Amino acid sequence: MFYVFTCTPLQHTTENTPTEEPLRLTPGIIHQVDVLFQDGCDHAQHVQIWDRNFLLWPSNRGESLRGNATVISFREFYEIMPAYTVLTAKTWTAEDTADIVEVIIQIGLLPKRIIQPMAFEELLSAAAGIA
Repeated sequence: MFYVFTCTPLQHTTENTPTEEPLRLTPGIIHQVDVLFQDGCDHAQHVQIWDRNFLLWPSNRGESLRGNATVISFREFYEIMPAYTVLTAKTWTAEDTADIVEVIIQIGLLPKRIIQPMAFEELLSAAAGIA
């Protein structure tokens, strides 16, 4: 599955008062994340992705993803549990930003049994049964 979310920060937002967009997913493993900054973002639009009170991306607190005509793309292995299937994209703009451009977030997610068909413990158990 591949999810696509369009986020447009409101004007006059800050890191303390970001626009928040829910990213509704299904349980499984996030294996790919793409954040597309269109031409015109001019590194003035900030994006953070959170799982409840935990900052997922970028990994270091106090920072944000930014770009202009840029795709930030990375592989991941992050499990979305059945009870917690909504991540949050927090977006804001620099104070002097005249034009607001939408940012596109794409998330690749597969069921755990597809991306990890056998747990490590199952693999060890199977190997022990062979010996």
